[in-house]
Amino acid sequence: GSLIKYPFALSVAQRSRRAPTVRRMPPSPLRKRETRRGWGAVFYFRTIMQRITVTTTINGTAHSFEVEPRLLLVDLIRDKAGLKGTHIGCDTGNCGACTVIMDGLTVKSCQVLAPRANGAEIHTVESLARDGALHPIQEAFWECDGLECGFCTPGMLMTTAAFLADHPRPTDEEIRRAYSGNLCRCTGYLNIIKAVKRAAEMMG
Repeated sequence: GSLIKYPFALSVAQRSRRAPTVRRMPPSPLRKRETRRGWGAVFYFRTIMQRITVTTTINGTAHSFEVEPRLLLVDLIRDKAGLKGTHIGCDTGNCGACTVIMDGLTVKSCQVLAPRANGAEIHTVESLARDGALHPIQEAFWECDGLECGFCTPGMLMTTAAFLADHPRPTDEEIRRAYSGNLCRCTGYLNIIKAVKRAAEMMG
């Protein structure tokens, strides 16, 4: 009787003959919320799955997308608009690799919900080069070796474009302060500062 009541007391031979444990997929989060929290939670989670229309202008081209309200701007740019130049780095807003310009201001697109771009004008790194010719900012970064692996470069370029629009003759201290939200994992900051100053000269 005790062997049946306490399975852990079975011998090794008896345990080896037991049916193997079947691993099953856990229930869906929606089903858990249906059973645990009631239909109010079900209504909420079904609501966020509904799609809304986002109309925006990206690099001078008008777009209209049907998206979920929770979609991030970086995913809208990369997956919906097909512009892969904007990189996804940390997903926490620390590295700045996803920086774009929205209505004249730099934003970290991994921290902005796509619906906020409704009616906005967005510029990504693809907007810099025109007719096959590099923008002076891109030329300056190439000339001054302002990039190494290149992963952070799109965010650096867009930060530079917005920064030089307001500071055409920046000092080293102003540049360091402006780029405090952009991280270079290759630590090429000295050449980036040189590239920004060179871009200011070329654009002046």
